[in-house]
Amino acid sequence: MYKKTNHKPKKDENTEGLLAIMKKLRDPDGGCPWDLKQTFLSIAPYTIEEAYEVSDAIERGNFSDLKDELGDLLLQVVFHACIAEENDYFTYKDVVSGICKKMIRRHPHVFDSTGKKDVVAVRESWENIKRQERTEKIRGTANTGLLDDIPKALPSLTRSIKLQNRAAEVGFDWPNTSNVVEKIAEESAELIEVADTHDTHKIIEEFGDLLFAFANLARHLKVDPETALRGANDKFTRRFKKIEDGLQVLGKTLGGASLEEMEDLWNEAKYAESAH
Repeated sequence: MYKKTNHKPKKDENTEGLLAIMKKLRDPDGGCPWDLKQTFLSIAPYTIEEAYEVSDAIERGNFSDLKDELGDLLLQVVFHACIAEENDYFTYKDVVSGICKKMIRRHPHVFDSTGKKDVVAVRESWENIKRQERTEKIRGTANTGLLDDIPKALPSLTRSIKLQNRAAEVGFDWPNTSNVVEKIAEESAELIEVADTHDTHKIIEEFGDLLFAFANLARHLKVDPETALRGANDKFTRRFKKIEDGLQVLGKTLGGASLEEMEDLWNEAKYAESAH
């Protein structure tokens, strides 16, 4: 459990200073009530949120925001490590040591005498080492399935890709993209078939199968589905804003406009974008 220390935050702005700040926040004697009540589970959603905000800053090309968001993400790492140390699980130094060893282990072409390799060979070596690590990790445990260690907390589309990639490692995969397209057509037909049944459970199941097939298509096309969908969301938002602006010029509101008027403005926005 929590070990009482007299460790005070350092004035210098480095990782040791950040660790000291977190220890002070988690100190039962004078710490922050909110920070003290947090657990791994309670702060996990914040960790995920901060990772998304890092990604958002990168996509926006705002490097001032990226600096801040990386700091917020680092704080999450320190927070988890602090809770772990209080419970004698591991320390922040253990986290750093572990990732250092992993990076050296996974880059033999850099850190030993095997010499430089091309990108394809390096990627194959990386995947082989990861497979060896997984085998060693699950040896002697109950979770021995090929897919067992893929986190359920991942975004669903991302997890679909990882599940499919892992299965593909042992040959369980469609041989080409056309087979995946045929599967999408099959799943679409099955969804249409149950759409009018009002069987919510079955509709959800078939819709999930269709999304899974689309994720498989993204994988075969070497497209990140999360990135592609974010782009589509941004495009929709941008074009819908053009509808709002166009209606305002006409002296109308969204509630007072017809579908035809909105579609005309949508098509104008679409044409304007394609013309650039």
